[in-house]
Amino acid sequence: MTTVLICDDRRSVREGLTRVMSAVPGVSRIDCVAHGEELLTRYSRQPVDVVLVGTQRAVPTGVEATRRLVSASPQANVIVFGAPDDASSIAAAIAGGARGYLRWDASRPELVAALAHTLASTSVPTQRQPSDPAVQLTDRELQVLRGMSQGKSNGQIGRELYLSEDTVKTHARRLFRKLGVRDRAQAVAYGFRRGLVA
Repeated sequence: MTTVLICDDRRSVREGLTRVMSAVPGVSRIDCVAHGEELLTRYSRQPVDVVLVGTQRAVPTGVEATRRLVSASPQANVIVFGAPDDASSIAAAIAGGARGYLRWDASRPELVAALAHTLASTSVPTQRQPSDPAVQLTDRELQVLRGMSQGKSNGQIGRELYLSEDTVKTHARRLFRKLGVRDRAQAVAYGFRRGLVA
């Protein structure tokens, strides 16, 4: 069973996300806090499996809360959520230690997949380094990486590129291998650091 802590300063967002998360199979407890200080205090007293932190364009509170929590508790599994076109917040949050990103309007299956992926990824102890620092991605791999950076699911990326979801997954596995990363969050963070996505 999965325990979740939601952090966002907007009451309507906290309540809406709580309703959605309460319908996700396997989620046993959902708590909410409004601010970063409260998040740090609550997590230190009672750690949870996954922390969901809201981000807002040009408002640094969510990104800062993520950075401070991961700095204080490196084991924290943080997923940030926000606007799909807010690339700067996505990049900053992932650089600050978030393990993944969700759009505001993520569907229940996408939430389930994100939770499962985030929890599963914690069992991988080390990160591989790229064999070649000047990694060369194909045009298609770059398109997939850019879709990931915008918070899109494999299905959405496939529809935009006229590819099957399995084909998108194949491109994703190849680019993960080339970049020496293990998941979408690390791939997007690498892409932002190297200027592959903007």
